[in-house]
Amino acid sequence: MSADSIVTNALANVPKAVAAGVTDMGTGMLLAVKTVDSHPQAVLDMLAAATKDLYEGDMVMGIEQTFKKVRGETNGEHYFQEIIVNSKNLIHVFSRLKSKQSVIMTVVCRADANLGLVVTKAREIATSDSV
Repeated sequence: MSADSIVTNALANVPKAVAAGVTDMGTGMLLAVKTVDSHPQAVLDMLAAATKDLYEGDMVMGIEQTFKKVRGETNGEHYFQEIIVNSKNLIHVFSRLKSKQSVIMTVVCRADANLGLVVTKAREIATSDSV
């Protein structure tokens, strides 16, 4: 499946989705994005950079390593798999793809969406789809 397919799947299946994107943590690049509104390219570029900071900023990586050490985890997987950000008008779900830990899917939904259903549907896509 391609990054474009993941985005299309997210927009079609996550309740009240208004945008979706796929970011490669290795390059820091946005691989695919679709949104119901138009946004300047600078905003889309910031999405990729912000996603990278959320998952791989210095302090986040330090916390992740500390948690793994305290819990005795020695595998190479990242500790943080999903981050949910609730803003005034939107729900943002950032999920690592199970098939490729260095790729993050982002889905943005209206704030009145059912959070449990949003997370469940986003997890289904992040677990089953690959790039």
